[in-house]
Amino acid sequence: MAVFFGFHMPNFTFPGVPADKLFDRVVENAKAAEKAGFDLVTVMDHFYQIRGVGPETEPMLEAYTTLAGIAAHTTKIKVGTLVTGVTYRNPALLVKEVTTLDVISKGRAILGIGAAWNEDEHVGYGMEYPPIGRRLDRLDEALTIAKLMFTEERPSFEGKFYRIERALNVPRPIQPGGPKILVGGGGKRTLRLLARHGDIGHWFGGPIDDLKRKKQIFEQHCEVVGRDPSTVLLTVGVGLILVENEKDAKAILDQVPPERRPMVMAARVPQAAEFLGPYLDAGFGGFTLSNPALPTVDAIGLAGELIKTVRGSSVAA
Repeated sequence: MAVFFGFHMPNFTFPGVPADKLFDRVVENAKAAEKAGFDLVTVMDHFYQIRGVGPETEPMLEAYTTLAGIAAHTTKIKVGTLVTGVTYRNPALLVKEVTTLDVISKGRAILGIGAAWNEDEHVGYGMEYPPIGRRLDRLDEALTIAKLMFTEERPSFEGKFYRIERALNVPRPIQPGGPKILVGGGGKRTLRLLARHGDIGHWFGGPIDDLKRKKQIFEQHCEVVGRDPSTVLLTVGVGLILVENEKDAKAILDQVPPERRPMVMAARVPQAAEFLGPYLDAGFGGFTLSNPALPTVDAIGLAGELIKTVRGSSVAA
């Protein structure tokens, strides 16, 4: 299987671009990612900008409206969130939205979901923000409902937090069995839910030994539920800034806020491909690159060179 690459857009702040042209820039970048060979384009499901990307007052587009617009302007690249917070929407409504996205995109939707974490948004929007254990309980039920509504005609389910009764989901998803489910997060309970329900796992980057440890825990959960772990694609978010030369690397890193510098690496394409090699050797099948590190069409095009290099080397290996 070819190495999987996702292009993530957590940032909608484009200097010099007025609000009425903001979505045009989003589409431009999504189309550039498609041309560069990315498999998936994602947006955050947040209502405020998040720490680590920018001030909460920066622009934030609603996820599924944005994805529908992207889907209408692209033809091949998959579309989804990284990731929807389970507390933000009734899960049956979420399934309906993702199914509609699958129809609009002609079978390119992915359901990305996690336990949610941004308490400020919940307070601001008047949403309940339960403790993490209860959020994970809700995530388990939401994933169960998603599978049922993607695969059955009139499913019913009675949980502690959510219920459906002979729920209709018409038109049906274009993809047989429904859109793939991406579970975001690397906590122990989340890994158990990934083993039970997910098709794709996504973990934000960190020391590779930590990621290997999470992978081992995930594989143990797969053994308990009788699932082959190789049927789940494990992906990692990496903070790569691609540059043409070392001089550019220094200039770009100097502009990165000090608190973010340990999380990013500026590199030319050969160095970046070498950096990703140990993750592939450890059994990870894909990577996510983000638009704060790839802010322009030219930068996304450079990522296309990385994608070709990594896929070529993985085939050769």
